[in-house]
Amino acid sequence: MVDPQAARKDTGRYVSRLTSGTVAVIMAGGRGERLKDLTQHRCKPATPFGGKFRIVDFVLSNCINSGIRQIAVLTQYKAQSLIQHIQRGWSYLRGEMGEFVEIIPAQQQIGAHWYRGTADSVYQNLEFLRSHRPTHVLILAGDHIYKMDYGPMIAYHVQCEADITVGVVDVAIDRAREFGIMTTDSTNRVTKFAEKPQNPDPIPGADGMARASMGIYVIAMERLEKLLIENAENPASAHDFGKNIIPPNIDTLRVFAYPFENVETRAQAYWRDVGNVDALYEANMELVAADPELNIYDRQWPIWTYQAQQPPAKFVLDEDGRRGMAVNSMVTGGCIISGAYVTNSLLSTEVRINEGSRVESSVLLPGVTVGRDCQLRRCIMDEQCIVPDGMRIGHDPYADGKRFYVTERGVVLVTPDMLKRTS
Repeated sequence: MVDPQAARKDTGRYVSRLTSGTVAVIMAGGRGERLKDLTQHRCKPATPFGGKFRIVDFVLSNCINSGIRQIAVLTQYKAQSLIQHIQRGWSYLRGEMGEFVEIIPAQQQIGAHWYRGTADSVYQNLEFLRSHRPTHVLILAGDHIYKMDYGPMIAYHVQCEADITVGVVDVAIDRAREFGIMTTDSTNRVTKFAEKPQNPDPIPGADGMARASMGIYVIAMERLEKLLIENAENPASAHDFGKNIIPPNIDTLRVFAYPFENVETRAQAYWRDVGNVDALYEANMELVAADPELNIYDRQWPIWTYQAQQPPAKFVLDEDGRRGMAVNSMVTGGCIISGAYVTNSLLSTEVRINEGSRVESSVLLPGVTVGRDCQLRRCIMDEQCIVPDGMRIGHDPYADGKRFYVTERGVVLVTPDMLKRTS
């Protein structure tokens, strides 16, 4: 048995060979219902994040930076903005060299049904995978925020002689009910997998933590075909990897967990499941901190995206009560802050904030316009919101609850449709 920790440190030509023989399949069809009105007109992976990115950019960038340049993106729910973004920003790969980011919509490839689960979505595209003859298939969720080199994980899978390898992170036990939770032995072999359990198993020696699936799987192509075909023939199955592929095969196959941690220090690496409005807000606000855990300024691991040509951000007027300024904030291209004050906030592209307004601890998505003398606090403003002059949001929970969506932690989500109903 190869030492799993030693396997994790493999780099160089061996890992390059493994990644070049891998096709990545990104699940990007999720509804993202817990994001409420943010996914009313878009799928979750297309949701703006971090000022200039979309959530899906992180997993796509991980693939490119890991040397994986054969990527299939499986779409289904309200995918138009996602398709447009990928076509504009990710079409630079060289097809004549076998590189691609292929957008694959749900097409009822097999039978008269759409995708019935994560496993079924891959099953319906087996012919596509066969045509590229991959050695391994890397299955990824398209709706998480993290930076990860997939090469060491694939090397770990091979050297452990695993049938299935699952990427895992350690989460607090009180949050474990939100995830698929794994129980592992001393070699990281999985002995139990429970999807969103009410009583999750803690990590031995760390009673306050549990081991959660990242929704990342490495499976050899030949093994994947067999598993998916068997599952498709089971009418009682929900056709989901976390429910119907992993748990039934733990006793008969070699299923291993790959802890997502720093290879040298073994510290927990950054990973966020921005599955609800509070989580999305907090992940954006973390970027505003002086030294955020997620370094988007890392030139060694850039996050790629599509971005329109924008002029620099502009701050205008310099009079008492009419001073355009931003403090402890991130302000992206095309923004104009005119005689307004912004603090501890993240402004996406083409945001306009007019005289006398104050924006605190808020996330403004692209194209937001804030009128004169507005007061915004702890808000997420969706794309293209136009806030009327004098509006106060985030100061009166009762009034906000009647007009907008207010989370358990008091974050106010505002969309253009909500603002139209208040006018």
